[in-house]
Amino acid sequence: MRLAGSEWRSFFDSMEREAWRLETLPVYSVPQEAAAIAEFAESGLIDPAAVKPWADRLKGYASTGRTVGRVHVVRRPLTEYLRFEFAHYRHNVAAGEDVRVLDITGRPNPLAAAPDFWIFDQDRVVLMQYEADGTQIGREVYEGDVTPFLEWRRTALEESVPFEEYVKGIGT
Repeated sequence: MRLAGSEWRSFFDSMEREAWRLETLPVYSVPQEAAAIAEFAESGLIDPAAVKPWADRLKGYASTGRTVGRVHVVRRPLTEYLRFEFAHYRHNVAAGEDVRVLDITGRPNPLAAAPDFWIFDQDRVVLMQYEADGTQIGREVYEGDVTPFLEWRRTALEESVPFEEYVKGIGT
């Protein structure tokens, strides 16, 4: 089943305990972010209003005891897109999201076989589908055994560090 628009929002919001994301790409090409990325490249700043909707959702989830987390697999030097995304992560963390980074610079990627995905309540997986340039082409509810996704999640959490710890270490 493909998810888009309000279906995706409803699926996401129906989580009972947690939502967790694995991000593996150095660039996510989102047309509606183009102007914000260009502005960030010039100023190093993001518009606080741009992060407010997600921050408000995170706070809403937290108020009902639900959690959201993610691990982003990165390699240095960080892309301009990752620097832009990291600026957003600062706000996500402040709103309660558990953002972590797995830096694979100079070492094998323990998640090389893993796709981008969300896992909800450790039993429902949505595959995030992208073109090679990072353009999203779909979200597909995965109908098979979730065991590999739970293993990728476990590995990602074991191998990553909290976002704030990571950025202190690289000086961004």
